[in-house]
Amino acid sequence: MIIVNLDVIMAKRKISSNELAEIVGITPANLSILKTGKAKAIRFSTLDKLCEALDCQPADILEYSPEKE
Repeated sequence: MIIVNLDVIMAKRKISSNELAEIVGITPANLSILKTGKAKAIRFSTLDKLCEALDCQPADILEYSPEKE
């Protein structure tokens, strides 16, 4: 299972969803889908822009956790 820690990084950087969405060039609705972990995929170009805007690495945003059986 992939865990999305976008909200944690945003809180640490003190950036709002609307501000980040504008910087990255996506809609606030799509950013919300990413934040809640409901997205099925993310483009590398979007991930690149998120990392640039938040001054972080992809591993700061995305985390792998094995699913319990």
